[in-house]
Amino acid sequence: MHKLIAPSLLSCDFGKLREEIEMLNHSVADWIHIDVMDGLFVPNISFGFPVLKFIKKYAKKPLDVHLMIVDPDRYISRFAEFGADIITVHYEACTHLHRTVQLIRENGVQAGVVLNPHTNVLLLEDIVAELDLVLIMSVNPGYGGQQFIERTYRKIELLKSIIEKQNITTRIEVDGGVDLNNARKLAEAGADVLVAGNSIFATDDPAAMIRELKTC
Repeated sequence: MHKLIAPSLLSCDFGKLREEIEMLNHSVADWIHIDVMDGLFVPNISFGFPVLKFIKKYAKKPLDVHLMIVDPDRYISRFAEFGADIITVHYEACTHLHRTVQLIRENGVQAGVVLNPHTNVLLLEDIVAELDLVLIMSVNPGYGGQQFIERTYRKIELLKSIIEKQNITTRIEVDGGVDLNNARKLAEAGADVLVAGNSIFATDDPAAMIRELKTC
């Protein structure tokens, strides 16, 4: 079953960031996932613009930038300028979601919307046709290494049925607790893109794990 793999740099060794990026360049990974946290929307802080600029300098694969921040409209143009190929914003953080999606597209970047575990996928029914992807969080956002939420499979199936009913090509991405135990089942439920962090970078051979996730 064909699926895209987007390793999350949040779990990599920051002391050798360039080497980790080069490893991903030579692996079968499809995208590079970058989690941006502001310490407000989620209780953690991560990458900013200088780090994104550094990653873009060496990365040869699309940068999938996940904004876990309040009022993302303020920074969308800058994230596009600094190298994002895909920008996803949280439904829960956007007062005027349609306007935010338009702003992402106006900056020449693919647009996605993220749903927290408690958020119903039916809330996207009126906008899903304008999205390149929907990211389903299968853990609560803000930290790596959390336990996968089993309810995620049902959410993916429901979202997939909405996409098929509207006859559109919006992709479904899943982030949180993804590993060899659930990758195949997630794809069978309808996921197109799997984000994985600890399950890749905590192994002795991350490139081999990416290959296993892609082919399992």
